Amino acid sequence: MQPFHHLLANNLVANITNFTVWFALTFWTFLETQSVFATGMIAGIYLVLTAMLGIWFGSLVDHHGKRRMMLFSSLASLALYAVALAGYAFDPDIRDARTDSIMLWLFVLLTMLGVIVGNIRMIALPTLVTILVPAERRDKANGLVGMVSGIGFLTTSAISGFLVAWGGMVATLIFAILLSLVAAIDLLFVTVDEPRPAEADERVRRVDLAGTFRVVRGIPGLFALILFAAFNNLLGGVFMALMDAYGLSLMKVEEWGLLWAAISCAFILSGIVIARTGLGANPVRTLLAVNLVTWSVAAFFTIQSSILLLSFGCFVWMFLGPYAEAAEQTTLQKVVPLERQGRVFGFAQSVEQAASPFTAFLIAPVTQFIFVPLMTDGAGAAAIGDWYGRGPERGIAIVFSIAGLLGVLATLAAFASKSYRRISAAYADGADGDTKAVAAV
Repeated sequence: MQPFHHLLANNLVANITNFTVWFALTFWTFLETQSVFATGMIAGIYLVLTAMLGIWFGSLVDHHGKRRMMLFSSLASLALYAVALAGYAFDPDIRDARTDSIMLWLFVLLTMLGVIVGNIRMIALPTLVTILVPAERRDKANGLVGMVSGIGFLTTSAISGFLVAWGGMVATLIFAILLSLVAAIDLLFVTVDEPRPAEADERVRRVDLAGTFRVVRGIPGLFALILFAAFNNLLGGVFMALMDAYGLSLMKVEEWGLLWAAISCAFILSGIVIARTGLGANPVRTLLAVNLVTWSVAAFFTIQSSILLLSFGCFVWMFLGPYAEAAEQTTLQKVVPLERQGRVFGFAQSVEQAASPFTAFLIAPVTQFIFVPLMTDGAGAAAIGDWYGRGPERGIAIVFSIAGLLGVLATLAAFASKSYRRISAAYADGADGDTKAVAAV
């Protein structure tokens, strides 16, 4: 097996592991507490820690062997899941999901740290694409990466729903520990010929945020591209905080898990299409185009309490997501020097994810205490309830519509911006990431 494909398969196992834990923890918390606020806090914890640790994770990827860091990621997840399982076994406040207990939130924090350590892999894999795949085929390789993520989502959705229904968090964490061990052992059999770091000075041992920021600023339009992705994540925090609560308001947890499994086929289909056709001559234009379609659909897919509409909206979201991700990765791989790619990917992850916690932490209580009452027996229910519907689920639904409209406006503004033209030109004229872009540093 070629190293790239072996690493893809290994990442699939890790994705299944970590996504299962995340989904299952959210399902279990909502079912035990019936609290949108609690599920929003889980999303917020994930996003805050991702934003805080992304730059450091990127530095680790640049400063150490990328395969070695993927191995460290699996072992760290395994250890954190084991500690979380021990806490669950010995503390009744965790088992009873008492939201007023600090032990429950320590359990959530430890469990989510196990998931978040997996982000090291998400940073390392695009840099390995740069090393292992020729420049003219990287967009298609990034499509395969998206397809693997889709397979992970497909299996994760079904697995997590049934694990929670059958054995709760005990079954989930035992499952995660075993798969983390499998992923770690498998990596011992992968060989990657990685170049030594090009930088010889002391900066190679530091995070070197200033140097990374100079690289980003030195590439025309790149910082604006990252900020646009951050704004998308600002609105995307709505989906992370509310989607499971909305879906579980319409169906049972097993049905919700199976629905996500079916919808996740969109990820696989999208990856196959990208792997065959690529992203076109201008990945930045592709990125904005798919965002325009995605946010347009997001504005309408919850307009009625319909599982069919929900399924359609989630399918479009999942199908176009890999296009956006692959477009950004392909652009960065082209314009950023290899020796800095880990830190730039980590910087982009931190900046982009830093926006979402604000939404996730804000939107859960706002939805719970403002929009749910508004659409249950408040002014909103009186004004549009006859056709829009009434109840807590309709309060969640209207927040999705507002987020979608804001996303459409933001994408149209980005299309008209000077930064869009500058980053498009930089991609067309930029040096390959395999080469040293010393001038940018």
